[in-house]
Amino acid sequence: MIKTLDKSESVAVLASNYIGNLSYIYRGRPFVVPITYFYDKNTGVIISYTGEGHKVRAMRLHSQVSLGVSEIKSVNSWSSILAHGTFKELSGATAKAQLHLFSLGVKDLIINKERRKLDFINEFSSKIENDDLPIVFEIKIEELTGKMRNN
Repeated sequence: MIKTLDKSESVAVLASNYIGNLSYIYRGRPFVVPITYFYDKNTGVIISYTGEGHKVRAMRLHSQVSLGVSEIKSVNSWSSILAHGTFKELSGATAKAQLHLFSLGVKDLIINKERRKLDFINEFSSKIENDDLPIVFEIKIEELTGKMRNN
């Protein structure tokens, strides 16, 4: 049976994962790309980063985006959420702080979910300390919906 998730169940799916599919519009066409993200429970925003390119140019033009996250065990056991929100590019100290929060949050999720050590987190530390920041952004969630099936 398929069930609609309530807000707390949808937040739980969002908060317990770090890979999602970002949807945005560019030149009148929809695009979907996988991203690594971190959901900050304290502020209720999704944090991510990217390099200069197609995706960020599109989001600068059209700030309405969505992020889909799915946990799939089988055809009869899955949950999926969709977060609609607004893209906001960060800069300066705020970008550094959010990138740091992102790196710590994703590190904890990977360690807890996958039980493995992470070496790539050091890359973030050097970027934060050397002002070699990627483009850091938030998605302010305006609507969060979810479904699950568990037979």
